[in-house]
Amino acid sequence: MTITEKILADHAGLVEVHPGQLISARVDVVLGNDITAPVAIEQFATLGADRVFDPQRVILVPDHFTPNKDIKSAEQVKKVREFAREHGTVYFEVGQMGIEHCLLPEQGLVVPGDLIIGADSHTCTYGALGALATGVGSTDMAAAMATGQTWFRVPSTLKFVFYGHLPPWVGGKDLILYTIGQIGVDGAQYQAMEFTGETIAELSMDGRFTMANMAVEAGAKNGIFAADAKTISYIGERARRPFKVYRSDPDAEYAAVYEFDVRNLEPQVAFPFLPENVKPVSQAGPVEIAQVVIGSCTNGRLEDLALAARVLQGHQVHRDVRLIVIPGTQEIYLAAMRQGYIETFITAGAAVSTPTCGPCLGGHMGILAKGERAVSTTNRNFVGRMGHPESEVYLANPAVAAASAILGRIASPEEVV
Repeated sequence: MTITEKILADHAGLVEVHPGQLISARVDVVLGNDITAPVAIEQFATLGADRVFDPQRVILVPDHFTPNKDIKSAEQVKKVREFAREHGTVYFEVGQMGIEHCLLPEQGLVVPGDLIIGADSHTCTYGALGALATGVGSTDMAAAMATGQTWFRVPSTLKFVFYGHLPPWVGGKDLILYTIGQIGVDGAQYQAMEFTGETIAELSMDGRFTMANMAVEAGAKNGIFAADAKTISYIGERARRPFKVYRSDPDAEYAAVYEFDVRNLEPQVAFPFLPENVKPVSQAGPVEIAQVVIGSCTNGRLEDLALAARVLQGHQVHRDVRLIVIPGTQEIYLAAMRQGYIETFITAGAAVSTPTCGPCLGGHMGILAKGERAVSTTNRNFVGRMGHPESEVYLANPAVAAASAILGRIASPEEVV
């Protein structure tokens, strides 16, 4: 079996499972945020449940519209806060919180071998740890909060093997954008994406989180990496409970195997209005921009901020560009401040925000007006994703985003460093 199949089999109490099989499985973590949890809380009440299955495994993180941007968002968070207090669930308040998919791994709340569901599509981020993590609807979240179980159709697995050392300025964001460009936004529809190869072995944990995060942009059920020494080193000092490492069997069956030589890969840019509409940065052409966003659950980690600061050091943000930097968590914010990155951003002319999803989903902290273009390290660039339906979002890694903020157009970091 593959890693994904093994995790599902163990959590279903079965010796083995097969793609297409319907199973009921226990879950290790149930996650909700300030948009999805209120609906789940209402559904939880209709079930007649008087307690959650395990308060330490139900995690509620208000991150999308927080700090509250208006009365409606304040009421949403209030409902989540009161539920968390009533049931004793894990809850993170403003000032201690972060963007959920940056926060949970950092806090050791998700570990290798877990089966994790979250009422947010980018829950697949935790696959970087060797966990099976996937997004669900709020109703499924409600049932899982009450029972500690949910149902799955076992996905088939696609294997992606990457060869070669990555060139300068190329990282996990470029690998996943390139991959989505090759297979399309429906190329892994309800399948597991398993990432491996010598390139992946060299990739940092932050780079792996970025790749797993965007598996859903290819339509995948989950993205997953085999836990290795880097994973154990990362989670070893954080994990709050024991964990189990799974690996695919040598004779595991895959629906397809893709092999990519990335030795000459350039930084990638996804043009509107799909993450599959990918071009190398050298082929971007003269695209003038009004805004740059560096952050989100995709690229708001310390390595991302370090990369952006390296490019911005000694430069100024273009007079026609708004640069918004959003650290993924308070811990990341503090580390970036101690290492001088925050000073670099502010000196260059950027606005630095407390952790929030904010502009990624067109929520707040950087909404685009009609006709404006943004380069963003976020994960989606659909019509109207960051604001007006006639605005445009171009997805890129933090180095490209920083270079673009300096030059006022889509640019390679090699143009400024």
